[in-house]
Amino acid sequence: MVLVRQEIGDVLRDFRLQKGRTLRQVAGEASVALGYLSEVERGQKEASSEILAAVADALDTPLSVIMGEVSDRLAIVEGLSVPLGSHVPDTVPADLVSGYRPELLARG
Repeated sequence: MVLVRQEIGDVLRDFRLQKGRTLRQVAGEASVALGYLSEVERGQKEASSEILAAVADALDTPLSVIMGEVSDRLAIVEGLSVPLGSHVPDTVPADLVSGYRPELLARG
């Protein structure tokens, strides 16, 4: 079973380490107890949206970027070949439209 809180914790820790920040620094800037943030990073506690927003702000990273990474990782764990939200095609593959009349496919 995939635990969302574990993926969130892993992503928060990865972003923190990429930025060269200590747990103490991020907890202080986010006004979150050091022990609590440690438990969140280890996937032992569920973080509220307010806590996630505060930690994202302390990491100078948009919350949408953090949650996007969580989503991508969950998709991989669930066995999806392409993480959702990662690759949105700007064209339709030719094999999907080959049976349609050209006038139906023209952009207007």
